[in-house]
Amino acid sequence: MTDQSKRNDQAVLRKMQAARMAVLEEIGKVVVGQREPLEQLLTALFAGGHCMIQGPLATAKTILVDSLARVMSLDFRRIQFTPDLMPADISGTEILEEDPATGRREMRFVKGPVFCNILMADEINRTPPKTQAALLEVMQEKQVTLGGRTTSLPKPFYVLATQVTLEHEGTYPLPEAQQDRFMFLVEMDYLGEDQEVEAVRRSTGGRQAELRKLLGVEDLLEFQNAVRDVALPPALRKYIVALVDTSRPTRAEAPDFVKDYVYWGAGLRASQYLSLGAKSRAAQDGRTTVTAADIRGVIAPVLRHRIGLSFRAEVDGVSVDEVIRRLAEAVPAPDGK
Repeated sequence: MTDQSKRNDQAVLRKMQAARMAVLEEIGKVVVGQREPLEQLLTALFAGGHCMIQGPLATAKTILVDSLARVMSLDFRRIQFTPDLMPADISGTEILEEDPATGRREMRFVKGPVFCNILMADEINRTPPKTQAALLEVMQEKQVTLGGRTTSLPKPFYVLATQVTLEHEGTYPLPEAQQDRFMFLVEMDYLGEDQEVEAVRRSTGGRQAELRKLLGVEDLLEFQNAVRDVALPPALRKYIVALVDTSRPTRAEAPDFVKDYVYWGAGLRASQYLSLGAKSRAAQDGRTTVTAADIRGVIAPVLRHRIGLSFRAEVDGVSVDEVIRRLAEAVPAPDGK
């Protein structure tokens, strides 16, 4: 790499650092608390990944996504997922049209709301799996295929989905293949007492904060390229693979707690997203090389929707985050922590 290339890379990283701080500050005008979920969202967006946001009702999931979209000069669409939503309501449909001049009939593709930069799938688990599956090709290939014709989506393209906890009535669990398309599962919880008082004050006052546009299409595409250029040392690459491999109960060398509490473990995408998430954290910190701390910082949002717990885990009251914590302790990092 030439000196000029290094200077260009450092300039992009400084720009990313400044953008991160500006977005955090701007959204803080509207969203009280929830700093960690917002930081995880930015880590995924800068890496080009989709996010699922999960939590109890009224924990500002929708407001957080809406606020994030408002600070970006991107085409934003929102779909409220309901039990009667159909796949065509997401991806689009073909209609038969007649040319008034020639009388000739032909099929015309009418694009659905998925043709945008940021798609908010609000309460995605309130619609049946058939409709949820309409997002599979969209999220992986970033295209829609209908009637033998493939149409690409705009770049960049993100799906930011919210999900209410499954105990609520009228929810459908997402298939494992659908969950695996999300880079992160971000957990949001209730605010502390002081934060909730502040949230009530802001949301019931006479004036609502105006959010400035801070990032555009070119900025995000530039950040995505910069993240992929961050170096991941071979020892840390092996560390990532070891973490994911240890989550699989079918491995003979899997720890006893994995064999007891895990029904199915993480797949290849977990290793890929751990790498990209760690690179994104390093880039936002202005560093050109990943550290073990970067990996540990993204292990929970990457793995928590890629590990299926057994019945015994439910009986013993063991959560997926507890399993992930024990995984991190079971696999030594190259830095000895």
